[in-house]
This record gives sequence, structure tokens and C-alpha cells, in this order.
Amino acid sequence: MAEAVTGRSGASRGWRRRAARWAEPLRWTLLGVAVLVLVVFLVAQRQSTDVSYGESPATAAIPEGSAGELTDASVPSVAEMTALVAAEPVVRLPGAVATWDEQQVREVIGDSDTRILVAPPGLDKAERDLIRDVENATVRVVGTEVSGGIYQAVPDTIPSWRARFATHDVTGSLVALIANLRDRPTPPDVDPLTWRDPAPAELAAVAADLRAHGRHVAPGATLTGVPEKAAAAAFPAGARYVALPYQAPGEPLPRYGPALAGLFPDTPIVVLYGSWVEYHGPEAEQFADIAAATFYAQFGDRLSRYAYPQDNVLGAWLDRVTEIRYAGVFERPLPYRPFDPLRVALPALPWIFAGCVLVFLILSVRSLPRVAGLAAPVVRGPGVSSRLAGLTALAVEMSLLTDRRSDPALVRGIAALGAAREALDERLPASQVRRLLADAEAELDAAARTMAIPAYRPSAYLRGRLS
Repeated sequence: MAEAVTGRSGASRGWRRRAARWAEPLRWTLLGVAVLVLVVFLVAQRQSTDVSYGESPATAAIPEGSAGELTDASVPSVAEMTALVAAEPVVRLPGAVATWDEQQVREVIGDSDTRILVAPPGLDKAERDLIRDVENATVRVVGTEVSGGIYQAVPDTIPSWRARFATHDVTGSLVALIANLRDRPTPPDVDPLTWRDPAPAELAAVAADLRAHGRHVAPGATLTGVPEKAAAAAFPAGARYVALPYQAPGEPLPRYGPALAGLFPDTPIVVLYGSWVEYHGPEAEQFADIAAATFYAQFGDRLSRYAYPQDNVLGAWLDRVTEIRYAGVFERPLPYRPFDPLRVALPALPWIFAGCVLVFLILSVRSLPRVAGLAAPVVRGPGVSSRLAGLTALAVEMSLLTDRRSDPALVRGIAALGAAREALDERLPASQVRRLLADAEAELDAAARTMAIPAYRPSAYLRGRLS
């Protein structure tokens, strides 16, 4: 019976003790979690100059001579080239490919003594150094790279890139460089290329190859095969490829792209004119310009100096297409990207950190009064102590006279007095001590009434004790 009577207050005290036991380790555990989350978040925020697009292929540095870009072409000695340049205003070394509009270049040269030395593409660094050592050459053209003095003329528009890499035409670069060397205004750019529709027989031959093999390689083109891995990443649904050799300068280029896009709707069409890549098909109006501008702005210098096979040019261009797709510029299906738990959880880490710190502070504030002796106000005074002592004395006297009917109330009263004494010793809040004393007084009063002894009722007993 005593166990049943004391269950409520005993359970309350037990719960408080258990809470106090796990609050301290929980507090420090949360602090450790907060520190760990902070470290992970800061490490994930490290700065880097590398740029990547998901898991897209990265364009690594290509050592000279490792991609078939060097040829067997060679140049004479510096003395021999100096003599040739002194004898002729324009010297074309064997294997030179650069062409230009002679009238436009002659107009910008005027009456100046401008001498041009033209060398073939695919020279190694030592041979290019020999070209630069020819001091009486005003302008040097290596492949289609145009330089003179401390300057180098670089295309910066799609028409000028197309002219250079589809037909080896360097008119715009020559005109701009010579005008700059002579301190004259640069004439406006003029697109030197014109287009024509392919003849029915030409289109039929190309379309037949595309249906049968997915690609067409014209005579003179250097494409041996489409890079399968790069093509699958760039165009997962498949594409069709046409490879043409460098086009003759001054002649219209056959515009295969639009015609083939009509024959193969919703299919990417890739057409190579020498080292120039044209794209037609889905989202061509926006995608083609972005792919061309970003690709030739990065690789234009290497393509100008060297003689890359079309396999290499197409592979690098397909990698660029994949990078653009990974960038999410267009609403096209993105390649598979492995699940990254850190990437998913990273936005939540600051909130986890803040929550751990907040709970740590709350638990620290709750434990601070017990540590510093600053607990909430408790009952400390002669009135409470006297009341507790008086009720305890009353319970002792009543225990000598109670019977089976009054025992339960007395036991409950004694249990409440024990809880009140413990609360007073543990410096619990005053309201809790008063509530326990009130419970004890009510139980003792019930026992006195059951015993039919009015003098043992707490109100009378304490009044007589304190008087």
C-alpha cells in the first residue's frame, strides 16, 4: 500500500533524476555534432579555379605532337627566308594554306613596305621560332595564325572563325593587323563566304550514306570515324555526321545542314567543313552559336597553328556540347549524374548546426543555476520549516493510534512529507514545496477525521503547536 501511495511523487523525482543524467551527455554530444557539421560545411566551401560541369568530360592540356597535329613540313634557314622576303613582298613556303582577298589586303597596305611570310601549319615550336626570327617580315602567317610585331590578329566573330577554319581565309585578320601596324582605322568586317543549296544529286548521295551508316565522309575529308563515347555523351538519342574537306576560297559552300534537317527531322545534324563544325537540328538557332563561340574562342589558336585531323576536332567539339548540356542551358535530357549525398545534404547543414547550438545553449542555461547556486527562489524560512516539522510530528503521533481505516491516508501524508523535505533539500521552486506540504496536510486531515480525533486535524494541531 505504501508503494502505491508514494508512486506519483517517486516517479516524478525519478524522471527528474533521469533527465538530469542524460541532459549533460546530450548537451556535449550536440556540441560535438555542431562542430563536425561546421567543419564539413567549411571544407565543402573551399574555393578553386577549376570549372566543371557535373561529370562532363574535362578538356585536359594536349602536349604538342600527341594528337597528330604536326606534319612533315619544314622551313628553310633564317638566312634563306630573310633573302626570300627581301626579294618578294609575299613569300609562300611549301605547304602554306592561308589565303586572302588580295584586293582588300592591297588597299590597306597602300604604299607601305609591308612584307608577308606565309608558312604551313603543323610546324613544331623550333620551326615556328625560325619563322619569328625573320626580322624583315612585317607579317607572319603560320597555318592561319596571323601575327606581326608584338601583335596577333585573332577572330572574334562566328563569320571570321568560319572563314578561317572552313576555307583557310585570313583576309579579316590580315586587314586588321596591317591597319593596326600602320596606325590606320580598321575596316569593317566583311563575311567573305557565300552559300549555295546542294544539288539534288549531292544531297541524295549524302542522305543515302546517313541512312546507311549515320555519317558521310566526302573525298578529301580526314574523318575516319565518329568518337563513340563523346558522341553518346553529347547526343544520347543519336546524331548524323557529314565531313567535308576544306572548301576552295571564293566559291560558295554547299549548305547541307538545313536540307538534311528537313530530311531527318528532330535529329542533330553535324557538318564539318575542314575544321569548322556546323550544327543543325533541335534548338539550332541558339545552341549552334553558343557551341561555336565557346569552342573556337578556346581552341582557335591551336586550330590555327596546327593541322589537326577532323577526328580530333569533332571529338573536342562533342565534348564541348556535353559541357553545355551539363550546364543546363537547354531543356535537353541531361546525362546520368551519380547521387552525391554531400551535395544533397549541404543546404541543410547550416540549419543542423544552428539547431545543435540552440539546444546546447538551452541545456546549458538549465544546468547553470545548479552549477552556480542560482536556482529559482525556494522556500527557506521559519514558517515552512516549522510547518514541515509540525506536520512531521503530527504524523509520528498519529502513527501510534491509526487503524486499518486511517492507515492509507496517513501513509500518503508521510510520503508527501518525505517528498517535500527532499524538494526543500534540492532547492526546488517554492511552488512545488508548498504543493507537497498542502498534499501532506490534506492527507493527515483525512486520517484525523477517520480517527475521529479533532485535536489531530492539522489546522488545530499546528495552531496549538505554534501558539
